[in-house]
Amino acid sequence: MRFVETDAMGIVHHSNYLAYFEEARVAFLADIGHPFTEWRADGLESPVLESFVQYRQPCRFDEVITVHVTLAAATRATFQMSYLVTVGDEVRTTGVTVHGCTTLEGRPTRLPAWLVVLASS
Repeated sequence: MRFVETDAMGIVHHSNYLAYFEEARVAFLADIGHPFTEWRADGLESPVLESFVQYRQPCRFDEVITVHVTLAAATRATFQMSYLVTVGDEVRTTGVTVHGCTTLEGRPTRLPAWLVVLASS
């Protein structure tokens, strides 16, 4: 953790976890061969519709966190990602984000077929 991400007690501020989730989600998409830049090139966006974070134990300055991310579910127009934040073997935070699929103009549209297939496998 960077000092700028913490409060006066050296604890990571709660608002930073959504940024960690986004970074992990973008890396996940790149790792599976569908980087977010590809979505944009295909005329798609994936806005966050819902988010949930459960803070189990605080993360602190100078700890190294790992954000585990999985594609939890998908419908024709939405998908759900789940997150697990750990320090070593200790679970610190869990979370979920739900995303829609829209055109670049913000009109709802179907998810890419590869994402639906990935969620069902």
